[in-house]
Order: sequence, then C-alpha cells, then structure tokens
Amino acid sequence: MTAQVFSPGTQSMDAMQNEVLAEVRNHIGHLTLNRPAGLNALTLDMVRNLHRQLDAWAQDSQVHAVVLRGAGEKAFCAGGDIRSLHDSFKSGDTLHEDFFVEEYALDLAIHHYRKPVLALMDGFVLGGGMGLVQGADLRVVTEKSRLAMPEVGIGYFPDVGGSYFLPRIPGELGIYLGVSGVQIRAADALYCGLADWYLESAKLGTLDEHLDQLEWHDTPLKDLQGLLAKLAVQQLPDAPLATLRPAIDHFFAQPDVPSIVEQLRQVTVADSHEWAVTTANLLETRSPLAMAVTLEMLRRGRELPLEQCFALELHLDRQWFERGDLIEGVRALLIDKDKTPRWNPPTLEALDAEHVASFFSGFDENES
Repeated sequence: MTAQVFSPGTQSMDAMQNEVLAEVRNHIGHLTLNRPAGLNALTLDMVRNLHRQLDAWAQDSQVHAVVLRGAGEKAFCAGGDIRSLHDSFKSGDTLHEDFFVEEYALDLAIHHYRKPVLALMDGFVLGGGMGLVQGADLRVVTEKSRLAMPEVGIGYFPDVGGSYFLPRIPGELGIYLGVSGVQIRAADALYCGLADWYLESAKLGTLDEHLDQLEWHDTPLKDLQGLLAKLAVQQLPDAPLATLRPAIDHFFAQPDVPSIVEQLRQVTVADSHEWAVTTANLLETRSPLAMAVTLEMLRRGRELPLEQCFALELHLDRQWFERGDLIEGVRALLIDKDKTPRWNPPTLEALDAEHVASFFSGFDENES
C-alpha cells in the first residue's frame, strides 16, 4: 500500500520499500513510481495506490499541487506490466480485466483533478506512462525523454486515453504516432502538444529546490507556471516532425493501412524517400490487425469526448485478449523472445474490413 505521509518533509521507512512513494513538502504532494529496475512499469497495486493517494490529497486543503515522477535515471514509466496481464489471461484469472478498468479510471481522474498536476517526464514515457501524464496540467520533458504509444508493436492498440489525445494532435501526426508506434524526443513532444515545457535533466534537482521554497501567492497553477517560466522553455528548434508534417498529413490521411503503406512505397522524391521506405518497412513489422483497429479507433476518437474515448478503449479491451494479437505479441517479444510474432492475419493484404469493423460492433448502441 502507499505510504501515507502527512507531515511535510517526512517519509516513512515503509515507503522506501514501496512501488509508489508519497511525500508532502511545502504543500506539494510528490508521487514517485518506484520500480526503476522495471522501468517503473505499472502494476495493479501501483494503480490503486496512486489513485488512493490522489483522492486523499484532493480532499486535503494543505496540499496545493501534485508532482508525478519516476525513480531512477531511465524512465518515468515504460507502460503497464504487460507480462503480468498475459499471465493473468493464460491462467484464467481476471487481473487483466481489472487492470484496464482501474488504470483508465486513474487516468481519467488525473484529467479531471481539481489541483494542478506537474509531470516530470524524464526518460521513457511509453503507453501507460503517457496515460498518466497526458491529463496533467504541466508536462515537462528533458533531453532524455522518449515518448511513444508503441502498442502496435506487441499486437495491441494505443489505449489509456490515446484515442482522445492522439487524434487531437494537429494534422495526422497523432495518427502516425499511434499507427506506427514510433518514439519521439523533446522537440517533437513540444511541437505535438504532448508536453508543455523543456528542462535539462540535470536541472530537475534545481526545480525540486525551487518547489520546496515556492511561495504561494496567486493560484497554485499560476505559481507553478511562474516558476517553470524561470527555469524552462516551451519551444525547441528543429523538431523533426515539423519538417515531416506535410508528408505525414498526406500519407496518414489515406483510407486504410494498406493504402498508407502502398503510397509510402511509391515515394520517389529524394528528401522523403528514405523516411517513406523506413516507415513502410516499420509498419510491415507491426500487427496488421492492431494497426487497422488503431486507425479506426483514432478516427472515431477524434469526434468523441474524453469519457467516451475511455469507454471505447474498454470496449476493445474486453475483446482483445481473445480476438486480438496481444498474447502472440507478448509471447514473441517478451517470453520466447524469438521476435517473430505470428500475427493473425499475417499481412496487411489479408486484412478483412468486416473483421476490423466487428471490434466496434455494439459500442455505438450501448456506450455512446
């Protein structure tokens, strides 16, 4: 369980053994994901502890704001502990079902949180990590940040609110990020609106010192913004996606994934050719079904409010372990590690539009 720390500047010994550390200093609740050896991947217990602590601080008038971070130097959070979800399904347990329901509830709570949340996105921010930070008010990246929704690579789809925040990135950039699963760095994160501030990793300690000494004058959000304005910047030069934007907007507006790949293969213009071939090759390693469902989900999500996006993702989750490619993806990449997943269907050409559409059947009638 989470360490409940009520006196400023103190931390119990129990907390040091926990996978979520909680501490209050200078009216700021600090939450640290504490599984550095596992890149701070989320377990169900961690989700529950985070939610419980956030609920408590929401009611505590002595807590003005919350800071989220990950322990260690490699990751904020590399996603959900997908191996445990695979094992749950294989053993006939319900952990994998409970996990998504509770994880999405946590992510939604952060989107609606009544106090400002500052997310320090140092290192990897993947999948479930993105779900935690995209509802935060202030999202800080560093030169070590690597952001992605990489789910299609293991035969899954970008969830945790991805159906909401990805298609709201300008143009087709979010569709590209979701369907390809590529990682982006700080400049692109700022360009896409997936982060708000850039601060060198070495200065995070300085930020902490300033947070500890912050004098609360205005609203907590404005006070935090004022502090960040002194230490961080909101734009970086040379965002690669800015240069690629016209090409991405063209290719990822195509009607389906086979059309996207076909068009990419036909590029002959020198400055786009290498990127197009690399992207086409990458897409052909991903799960065809996962990419097709992702494309449809993101396009639907563009028109749905936040709560309905989470409902749509849950609707897909409830079918995916039985009918999707996740179990095979986890087998090939995490268990047997042969890195040769046998996707079903195996190729983009074998995709059946009716089969893809069947995953969305019943959602419109029952949940939207």
